[in-house]
Amino acid sequence: MVWENGYSQVIDSPTRGDALLDVYLVRPESSLTSSGIVQGVSDHLAVILEVEWEDTCTEPQVERVVPVYNKTDVSGLQTFLRDKFIVWASNGKKVEEIWNNLKNIVYESTERFVPHKILRKNSDPEYYNMEIKRLKSKVRKEYNRRKLGVHCREKLKQLSKQLLAAKKSAQEPFIKSILSKEGKC
Repeated sequence: MVWENGYSQVIDSPTRGDALLDVYLVRPESSLTSSGIVQGVSDHLAVILEVEWEDTCTEPQVERVVPVYNKTDVSGLQTFLRDKFIVWASNGKKVEEIWNNLKNIVYESTERFVPHKILRKNSDPEYYNMEIKRLKSKVRKEYNRRKLGVHCREKLKQLSKQLLAAKKSAQEPFIKSILSKEGKC
């Protein structure tokens, strides 16, 4: 799979005794500026690589503010809109003016009466699917119940094994799909 997708192993000297322990794969090979082996900790040599990175593979997730409509102050919103209707209906002679006034009223009412929450970036890897997220939640619940008895610990072990298996089975196709995107990552 490595060779079929155009990766090159850049370290060919042993890093511990006669064994090559550090495997570094690069694609394309032209992105490697230089490589070298230096004295490391104990009998294990260290590897230094200089690589030119292209930052085109992923877009960083950012925090965003999201309105929570189900917690809207409905009575305050109704009063505000009733008060603003007279001003809106009598203001503006052109369709664009009337439309802009309506948009401003709706925006102001949303800011005032609809609470907002901040969605943080998700730390889960991209390949996590619904099954993995469900198992992760179950494992956390069982972890919190583990002190209730042996049966809870056994269930925790079983769910943990299922979670690890699900992660592996989801990760492999994801890596293959990344490797198949020739020249994009």
